[in-house]
Amino acid sequence: MIESAGRRPTAQWQGLALLVAALVAYWPAMHGTIVWDDEQHITKTALRGLDGLRHIWFDLRATQQYYPLLHSAFWLEAQLFGDETVGYHVVNVLLHVADAGLIVVLVRRLKIPGAWLAGFLFALHPVHVESVAWISELKNTLSLVFYLGAAILYQGFDEQRSKRDYWFALAMFSCALMTKTVTATLPAALLVLFWWKRGKIEWKRDVLPLLPWFSMAVASGLFTAWVERTIIGAEGAEFNLDAIQRLVLAGRVIGFYLRQLIWPAELIFTYPRWTVSAASWLQWQIAIVPVVILATLYSLRARTRAPLAAALIFVGSLFPVLGFVNVYPFRYSFVADHFQYLASIPLIVAAAAALTALGDRHRDVRWRSAVAGVAAALVFWLAVRTWTQAHDYASAETLYRVTLERNPESWKEQNNLGRLLARSERRMPEAIPHFEAAVRLKPDHVMANYSLGVALYVTGRRADAAAPFRRVIALSGAKPSLMVSNSHLLLGAVLMDTPGGNAEAIRELELAARLKPGDAEASAKLAEARAKAAAAR
Repeated sequence: MIESAGRRPTAQWQGLALLVAALVAYWPAMHGTIVWDDEQHITKTALRGLDGLRHIWFDLRATQQYYPLLHSAFWLEAQLFGDETVGYHVVNVLLHVADAGLIVVLVRRLKIPGAWLAGFLFALHPVHVESVAWISELKNTLSLVFYLGAAILYQGFDEQRSKRDYWFALAMFSCALMTKTVTATLPAALLVLFWWKRGKIEWKRDVLPLLPWFSMAVASGLFTAWVERTIIGAEGAEFNLDAIQRLVLAGRVIGFYLRQLIWPAELIFTYPRWTVSAASWLQWQIAIVPVVILATLYSLRARTRAPLAAALIFVGSLFPVLGFVNVYPFRYSFVADHFQYLASIPLIVAAAAALTALGDRHRDVRWRSAVAGVAAALVFWLAVRTWTQAHDYASAETLYRVTLERNPESWKEQNNLGRLLARSERRMPEAIPHFEAAVRLKPDHVMANYSLGVALYVTGRRADAAAPFRRVIALSGAKPSLMVSNSHLLLGAVLMDTPGGNAEAIRELELAARLKPGDAEASAKLAEARAKAAAAR
């Protein structure tokens, strides 16, 4: 950090202070439980053997997303920790500290002032809590280790032209891509750095060595976009935006992340999903602000290239999540804190450099002490905000309730909280209002409709359960699933007890028996309904 006077602390002491500060700030989340899709990322029991490792690498559908190196890391964690979440959280925090340390190394390598301040700001900025406290975001903390490692090694290659540095850097970049595809923006960021350092980009020195990197980046991006669309399901009405809408969205997204980075006062696990309208002049005004900022920085490039370089790397690193390509989380919101984990680095480094330069501008000890005090106060404030934010991740129920307090229209969290409460029969009545809210907010949500039907059925409100079961069947069409077969079964059971409904009950139970051949409950209910019909003749 900024030293006011006297002997400067050694790198070892500053590194230890960084580690301790991060551990303290994230302590409230250290024993946090599994949230949302963590169950899909923590290696399933069936994949925890050596054969499972083979599936992770060669079966596109074996894991939540096809990031084989990421899921190999999860596989290793499963060998060490099983289903105990503490170990997963500790690893994420340690990787986050390692990321901060690598930022220090890279900044010093680039001879930018304020390296340690940048490391502390990154490690303790609350916008990163989602990436560190959420187990699934090992993809962020681990991929950034490889990204920064590749950047540092390539800087060595740029200075010494060592083939060893080049190939090690390329290997690290490959690892980054196999952990999270957003790291594909690295070669473009490197070109911006070269322009910042030298004021120009040379084809032979700068561009040519990075052509293989760009090829890998493009291939990785196209493959991930295909996986998102065809396997994960990032397509449909929720993703139908035209080119103009996507431009408006991109501007809003950039502005949103810039604001959250500058003033992280109201962070939410799931932000409200915007309605994007190219006809809205207000939305255009919001979207144009980043363009105006970039144009202003461009006009100042003759005086200093640093602000424009930082802004370009920030925007470029956000490109995969600006809305030009579909990513599955856009179903819930167009923005998420973890989307800017990587992108935040250039602006944090720029802020640290500016504050440090302000302190170095005068030799007056009191001035330097005052600036150092401001830097320390900023770090402390961010640490407190991170510690406060980390409490949200103490348990899944806490996270969902806090999210709904700030964004009650989040149908995802309404459904998540309902499913969590429904695990206990005693709390099933508490779950029903959340399922009802999820269905009201998103009527075509099959899982929410099914969960509502089951909750109503189990709590004795069987007549009310018929409607959600019918919606599940209608929404699913001809696509068979366990939810569909169970909906036929439970709807049939409800109709059996409904005056005049036995004939329809038989039809539903026959469908259930056909979809669940050999199922004892479906066969028994069908036999009961047929016996009831025979007795009524």
